[in-house]
Amino acid sequence: MILQCVILFFAVLVCSTNSISIVVAEEVSPIYFAPPENFVAPPENLKPIDYGRFINDLINSKNKEKQTIFNVDDFGAKGEGSNDTQAFLEAWKIACATKKSVILVPSNKTYVLKPPIKFLGPCNFKITMRIHGTIMASSNMKEYEEDPRKWVSFEQVKDLTVDGGGTFNGNGQVWWDSSCKINNTEGCHNSGAPTAATFYKCSNLRVNNLRFLNSQQIHLTFQRCKNVDVSDLTIIAPQDSPNTDGIHVSSTENMNIRNCIIGTGDDCISIVGGSKNVRSTNIMCGPGHGISIGSLGKNQARDTVSDIYVEGAMLWGTSNGVRIKTWQGGQGYAQNIKFVDIKMMNVSNPIIIDQNYCDQSKPCQSQKDAVQVRNIVYKNIRGTSNSEVAMKLDCSRIDSCENIRVENIHLFSHVDGSPTSSCVNANIAVVGEVSPGMYCQQRQSQ
Repeated sequence: MILQCVILFFAVLVCSTNSISIVVAEEVSPIYFAPPENFVAPPENLKPIDYGRFINDLINSKNKEKQTIFNVDDFGAKGEGSNDTQAFLEAWKIACATKKSVILVPSNKTYVLKPPIKFLGPCNFKITMRIHGTIMASSNMKEYEEDPRKWVSFEQVKDLTVDGGGTFNGNGQVWWDSSCKINNTEGCHNSGAPTAATFYKCSNLRVNNLRFLNSQQIHLTFQRCKNVDVSDLTIIAPQDSPNTDGIHVSSTENMNIRNCIIGTGDDCISIVGGSKNVRSTNIMCGPGHGISIGSLGKNQARDTVSDIYVEGAMLWGTSNGVRIKTWQGGQGYAQNIKFVDIKMMNVSNPIIIDQNYCDQSKPCQSQKDAVQVRNIVYKNIRGTSNSEVAMKLDCSRIDSCENIRVENIHLFSHVDGSPTSSCVNANIAVVGEVSPGMYCQQRQSQ
């Protein structure tokens, strides 16, 4: 209505102006008015207003707000528990080539997608997948043989948004039951399980307002992505579900993770090699294994992680708090990492650096190399520890931890007694009140 009034106004104005010019030319002598004293003449090259173009710009700006919506039901999806994979792929193919497109997954329906389902880029324009309903994984493990490590993946897509308040349900119970970590009998699988949602080589990516339940293994993985915003996610799996990390970050740069609730059987957030400039704020974590940097340097690999900022996390009942873990024999570094304003309740190992990490059945052999750990800050951390040692810095004799700062730490026992601290081979600075007190032993390398 406003646009119509504007068009009518300018149409009347143009017509009125033409009429007046004719009258002046034929019947009336020109009348001249003296300009005011402070009058500034316009530049000679000033162009008159192009009213037609102005109106067209208004119309085009109105059209820019429109989105083309592709409902997966219009492509044959039923949402009744049957296989809807092909309908999703066909909707993606057309939306990927359409300007300002939105793929709509309706609410109150469950869509089964069989693996591997890959939403491939690059797309011609910005694209959104708006999930209101539930996307469910197949429980038939044989269907994953083509790509046993992925269920749903978005690959090489720029300007992608995935949101809508809906749910990814990994239907992971069948995988947990047959895991060698749960049932170490003949026929158990020890080669890993699918990640529920993988984002690979995506840029300008937003993943917001979604639920992830019962993933087969990791819930979300970000690999080699840039400029990522993740917010308002709820990620839930049983405490005893194996390797069900919440958010796994690998070789990804410029990432914000905020306002998420994560409770799983593994790390709430894990950040590994190649990741840089990752910021995590206001995370509720528990149960699980806490927030981890690493592991890094396995099998003598070179891994680098830097510029990580974790602020405002709340952890409860986790088997670790904030942790950095590296294997002996690795190379590279974990540096410029800050853990600030963190609350803990009934957490084992609230603060831990482990440069001698060994997650295998056989003992790890002593190595001559180590991933460097340096420029680490723990500030304003308080709460209760469920382990006797609340702060443990177990650093390498080969390459000790450098420039470690602990400031205003208050950790108390969740039961009786007072927790202690342990520090070996670290260069630390203690600032403000730190409880339990921290003293670091130095051992000579061999």
